[in-house]
Amino acid sequence: MLIEHTLQYFAQHTGSIIRATEQQIVLVLIPIGLAVLIAVPMTILATRVRKLYPWIIGFSNAVQTIPSLALLVLMITFGLGIGVLPSIVALFIYALMPIVRNTYVGIDGVASELKEAAIGMGSTKWQLLWFVELPLALRVILTGIRSSLVSTVGFATLAALVGGGGLGSLILQGLSMASNSIVLAGTIPAVLLAFLAEFLMGQLEKWMTPRGLRVRVGGAGER
Repeated sequence: MLIEHTLQYFAQHTGSIIRATEQQIVLVLIPIGLAVLIAVPMTILATRVRKLYPWIIGFSNAVQTIPSLALLVLMITFGLGIGVLPSIVALFIYALMPIVRNTYVGIDGVASELKEAAIGMGSTKWQLLWFVELPLALRVILTGIRSSLVSTVGFATLAALVGGGGLGSLILQGLSMASNSIVLAGTIPAVLLAFLAEFLMGQLEKWMTPRGLRVRVGGAGER
């Protein structure tokens, strides 16, 4: 019966579900894009200026300890009002930690022997970064972005609580009306978006990782 009611709701409200899904995608892509554009360069700089890293990772870790709903409420108290803007700012802040951590660990984890060999061949520090460290750390960095993206898809459903829209608005509507079919109309697309994000980032990770660095599965290298 629930499946029938859910399918019926999907058929009757296809337009509103599509609009909510589009809003959800915007609520995810903008914060993640900003997090990548800001967190990756800042963390790369922190690998050169070591004093910066404790401040950067300390801030991102501190934010992660704040409950997601509380963070959204904080954005309102900081004067951002309600709607899309506080939602995007909160989602951006929440997305930082996995990207910062993985970027630093990826670059800092490059074998010292490889760095010494590159320097011995005449590479400058920035050539070492661009041609040795970043290519070797790329997979770890992408894993951080992947983790951040998938978690943001779920977190973005809470944006509806502060008027941010998205699929969370359908979930809230269903809860207020005690309608499981409406709740599922918001939940199912959110779950599918999370799976899609995971799949696409996995494919991007494989595509951007040099063939020689790809993990061998079952004794045979990926081709």
